[in-house]
Amino acid sequence: MNLNDVKLDKTAIQVYSSFEEADEDDRKYWQSRTPNERLEALELMRQSAYGYTEPTAKRLQRVLEIVSFP
Repeated sequence: MNLNDVKLDKTAIQVYSSFEEADEDDRKYWQSRTPNERLEALELMRQSAYGYTEPTAKRLQRVLEIVSFP
């Protein structure tokens, strides 16, 4: 799943009276999802956080430096 393929459903917003109530509802929601749906959501959050849309994005080059101690 790609971050560009996902749209935010702004009609599915709920207001809570406390953080505890929101956390409990959040827990119930994710427990009702399948493991595959949870992993897909995790991948979308990871793509959003790191700013890339392809899982095969280029990585930083590793540099090996040999240091001689006297």
